[in-house]
Amino acid sequence: MLKVVFMGTPEFSVSALRAIHAEGHAIVAVYTQPDKSVGRGLELRPSAVKRVALELSLSVFQPEKLILPGEFEKLQALSPDVIVVVAYGQILKKNVLELPRFGCVNIHSSLLPRWRGAAPIQWAILTGDAESGVSTMKLVEKLDAGDVYLEARTPISAEDTAGSLHDRLQKLGAELILKTLAGLEKSNLSARAQDETKVTYASKLAKEMEWLDPNVSATDLDRRVRALNPWPGTSLFVRGKLNQRLKVKKVKPRLDIAGPSGQLFERAGMLLLGTSQGSLELLSVQWEGKKEIEPGAFLNGLKGKGESLPLAAGLPENPGVL
Repeated sequence: MLKVVFMGTPEFSVSALRAIHAEGHAIVAVYTQPDKSVGRGLELRPSAVKRVALELSLSVFQPEKLILPGEFEKLQALSPDVIVVVAYGQILKKNVLELPRFGCVNIHSSLLPRWRGAAPIQWAILTGDAESGVSTMKLVEKLDAGDVYLEARTPISAEDTAGSLHDRLQKLGAELILKTLAGLEKSNLSARAQDETKVTYASKLAKEMEWLDPNVSATDLDRRVRALNPWPGTSLFVRGKLNQRLKVKKVKPRLDIAGPSGQLFERAGMLLLGTSQGSLELLSVQWEGKKEIEPGAFLNGLKGKGESLPLAAGLPENPGVL
């Protein structure tokens, strides 16, 4: 068994931590980001990894930055065989990367070299990739550029959201890190260099990405709704008397139905948004500050407000501000 330092913060990291612990490796410390102040009361909330680490009676360290004086010495004193890093949230410097005899091993939620960067799950769906997966790699100073040990693949279905794909990849990553650690311990695991000609980057998500532009196709909008679920979500701005954000929760592309681009309309009991190619069926929506509703309730609500379809819908004049 190996002496492991585990570094991770969000829910995606939890399955790997539990798996390594259950396998019997000696987790000598868990590093995670400092507790965050949340809500109006600014209550301090621990990370998902900290909560699980304390449940498992593991030692937890939460330095603001690993480069602060004394932090490397604390890590060095633990003498880890390997450092496992899963969405930790801090950049590791050369002295940390070279400290363990097996180096630092990362679980990354893509099939490297495709989708290096901050949001690989979302960008795989946004761009219509047929499959996704997880990779274990040796961390180096360049972003997500280390040699890859192992990978596991999974198809992306037409119903997958970022949330559902996240949960599936989290489980795959936990299984893959155990195989990776076993291979390192037995010295029978080799790594392959990434093909730099095939690199793509998954940039960080922004709140402004929520707006659905009907000037693109229904297929693209469907991918956007699924890719940005649960965060930042997706919305239309409904103009006219309402002038209000309509959150779009669940959709289905209907390339067989043509409709007025940029307008909400009804056909055969369906609530639809006309796009540049086909229409987008809105299966579940939510007015800001209200409950999530199905199309029938939405249409009844319009009648109660003295409104009717078609309605102009799309981006606000300033997509960054409402």
